[in-house]
Amino acid sequence: MSFHSLTATTIDGRPFKFEQLRGHKVIIVNTASECGYTPQYAQLQELYDTYKDKGLVVIGFPSNDFGGQEPGTEAEIAAFCSTNYGVTFPMMAKVHTKGDEQHAVYQWLTSKAQNGVLDSEVKWNFHKYLVDGNGHLVMSLGSAIGPLDKEIIEWVEQ
Repeated sequence: MSFHSLTATTIDGRPFKFEQLRGHKVIIVNTASECGYTPQYAQLQELYDTYKDKGLVVIGFPSNDFGGQEPGTEAEIAAFCSTNYGVTFPMMAKVHTKGDEQHAVYQWLTSKAQNGVLDSEVKWNFHKYLVDGNGHLVMSLGSAIGPLDKEIIEWVEQ
């Protein structure tokens, strides 16, 4: 399965086909509203605002997998993101990033057998995956790496 053959559901219930991401650099991040890393929403939005016209897409996947820090409904999450951080980048419906109910996108991101690059594990909220315009996984970055970190900016700008 290729990255561009994946699908998800947006936070407002619409289908989202990853085919539309062909040619775009993509950052996928699992999000949570009640986490110490939640302020990264502001940096993710800044990154998106700065580079969206150059082809960057940031996609948030809310998840309650870590510490129960995303207990809200999709409507509550969307309102939180908009009100507190002015989020305009695509947000998906709440998913599982690990375990038996792991979403297909996260199965692809975390399995070398699927992505062809590396096995990884989402260990906490705001873990980032960078995917190039050809749908190749480039890197996996832990929560402590901020969206405006030099490593991410250099990748976006290259």
